[in-house]
Amino acid sequence: MYKIVDARELTTNIYLFEVEAKRVAKSCLPGQFVIVRTNEDSERIPLTISDYNREKGTITIVVQTIGAGTTMMKSLKTGDYFHDFVGPLGKASDLCYEDIDELKKKSIIFVAGGLGTAPVYPQVKWLHEHGVDADVIIGAKTKDLLIYEDEMKAVAANLYVTTDDGSYGRSGMVTKTLTDLVKEEGKQYNHCVAIGPMIMMKFVCLTTKELNIPTIVSMNPIMVDGTGMCGACRLTVGGEVKFACVDGPEFDGHLVDFDQAMKRQAIYKTAEGRAFLKQQEGDTHHGGCGICGGDK
Repeated sequence: MYKIVDARELTTNIYLFEVEAKRVAKSCLPGQFVIVRTNEDSERIPLTISDYNREKGTITIVVQTIGAGTTMMKSLKTGDYFHDFVGPLGKASDLCYEDIDELKKKSIIFVAGGLGTAPVYPQVKWLHEHGVDADVIIGAKTKDLLIYEDEMKAVAANLYVTTDDGSYGRSGMVTKTLTDLVKEEGKQYNHCVAIGPMIMMKFVCLTTKELNIPTIVSMNPIMVDGTGMCGACRLTVGGEVKFACVDGPEFDGHLVDFDQAMKRQAIYKTAEGRAFLKQQEGDTHHGGCGICGGDK
């Protein structure tokens, strides 16, 4: 059992949980995820780590209520417990393995959309703690749906907030702000990380390809099982079959086939669709755990 030391609603249908998980907190890095179960019989939900505190031994996750499992979570209060809290899983951000002096030479921009702001935060925080500056764009449909603004201000070199309806900050999509920064305001970037809804990441990548900015995306939105066994997060990257949970969740955004991934995600939502995909994809439908070799 894993105690919840802080539980609160950040905005409509988005909740934050800080959880005691000392072993996870001791070894995790930005970009990784955990698998959570509210009780013994509930579904396993993969959630990207939104923050961690090694001294306190806690992990923070941010959850949007979109299904039965996540809706069950919103009833949990400070002092309650998660039945399972497994991790860290997935590969950490590539930035964590680069030489710090080389990182300081980069001009980095993060683009976060909606719930994607939460998993962007630990990466920017990690860079800040290592003396590496990074600019951040965070976007939401309206001002009321923004999250992590104050936290991001504390660690970003420059923070640009944009809302689709213009109710706060800049007006328009995150791609407009990114284009304006480069073409109108003279900013130059040579590394971009984009995390958010699939459609947002697709158009960020189209924009950065035009601007000639290498871009990394996190494909956590398509994960279901978190071990490669269900086949939900199968995608094509540079013509090769990959699985977000065991090969990622981060990939070169300019190589990801977003149209295929979004179409496949829609098909996967029904039992009939899952059966169809399994039949069509055969041996490549799942990737196993990626470690045991059981998928060979």
